Amino acid sequence: MRDYFIFKINLMGGIVSPGLLYKILKAALNLGIGNVRFGARQQLLIQVHNDEVVLFQKELAKLDVNFETNTDQFPNVISSYCGEEVFRTGQWLGTNEYHTILDGLGTDARLKINISDSNQSFTPFFTGNLNFISSPEPHYWYLYIRPKQQNTVHKWPELIYTNHIGKLSSALEKSLLQSTEFDLDRLFKTLKKSIRPISLPITQELILPSFSLPYYEGFNRYESRTWLGLYSRNEQFSVPFLLEVCDLCLKSRIGEICTTPWRSLIIKGIEDSYREQWSDILSKHHINVRHAASELAWQTEDDNEIGAQLKKELISYIAKEDTRTFGLCFGIQTRPKSEVFGSVLIRKRPLFSLGSFSLGYVYDIYHTEHFNPNSRNYFPFELGLLKSQLPNQLVRICRRFNNLRLIKSQNNFSKEQPPVPKSELARSVYQCPNCFTVYDEHYGDPSQGILANTTFEDLPEDYCCSTCETPKSEIEKMDNFKVMLS
Repeated sequence: MRDYFIFKINLMGGIVSPGLLYKILKAALNLGIGNVRFGARQQLLIQVHNDEVVLFQKELAKLDVNFETNTDQFPNVISSYCGEEVFRTGQWLGTNEYHTILDGLGTDARLKINISDSNQSFTPFFTGNLNFISSPEPHYWYLYIRPKQQNTVHKWPELIYTNHIGKLSSALEKSLLQSTEFDLDRLFKTLKKSIRPISLPITQELILPSFSLPYYEGFNRYESRTWLGLYSRNEQFSVPFLLEVCDLCLKSRIGEICTTPWRSLIIKGIEDSYREQWSDILSKHHINVRHAASELAWQTEDDNEIGAQLKKELISYIAKEDTRTFGLCFGIQTRPKSEVFGSVLIRKRPLFSLGSFSLGYVYDIYHTEHFNPNSRNYFPFELGLLKSQLPNQLVRICRRFNNLRLIKSQNNFSKEQPPVPKSELARSVYQCPNCFTVYDEHYGDPSQGILANTTFEDLPEDYCCSTCETPKSEIEKMDNFKVMLS
């Protein structure tokens, strides 16, 4: 039996005032709590020893702070507000719209609610049960519903007005939690009649950006000010450090601290006159703010040391192999029915199970459709791996993604070219699938003594790619390859 409780404090939309956070952290420090975490749904997680639970509950009650202990009945409302201003999209959505929505939602939602700018790729779109995504029409939102315990996403037939998101969310939650069957058409007609939300017809389909996780750490300039991103390798933040962060925010009139789904913090609006003081705090607490981008693109389950340790080992191996991971994000799932965000998903499962007893563990690697982390469809890559086999297979899937990305880029480039002039000819060649070196029968391969006009079939059986030595049997025929006539 564990000797501690996890206090979960929801920070609506990933936003908390420095003053309130300071009071919560001060109460924690007074009980000897040295570190806290932030969750994947932008909440604050505090581990409290059994002996201190009642005392901490009383302190939070004095602050009028809602919390849960060892439960998740009220999942936090998450939003892309943390990236607003710093990762500018140029859309109509701004600070006022986010706050209007969050003020209307309340703090007792039992369904997961996501509020997302459709032009960003920093926070997930479809990990909620109710997923509101901004539309091209100012102040109107797409809604995608994913019923609890299901993986299918259903599109609401109309766009929802900003000020009516709270009312509709409350009505949807009541209906979805009471009914065991989901009927979108019936639900739409019922709520359209009963709550009369302001809406518009959908005239454009939702187009989401391709995933590219922005670098969210360190000091970064925007407009006339600076924002600071803070990430911790072990996913824990020192309470004394955070207290000084809150204190400087208050001193420099910064009214909000943002948490992110990547278990990090973003502090916006740092004025030049305070820049040195922020650097002094980081130096005092030995905070590194320039981790590798490949390390920042990982998610594990909340309060999970096993997942955190596996993440550390895999990141180390990827760094040693100097593997390119740009465009990918990774999730580690060690508990059944938990949810993590990622285009590559590593799932731990028991090899044999008998009731609650498990014997041995293996790992499965999946990837989302087109490696888009916002897709709900997963495809197996390698199943039943031992832990020792994971690192090499993870490098393999990264290389596959990079190869697919290059092929797609080449295809797009070909489509964009003007009509083929008379000086070009399309013919079949043979291409290495690993390094993309081309064997053209017209030219042969002088580097290996192969004369011009030697057909691929006439090449020696031990012929291999002149660049990476891939054997002849694996080299693939490419039709309609454009070559210049000599």
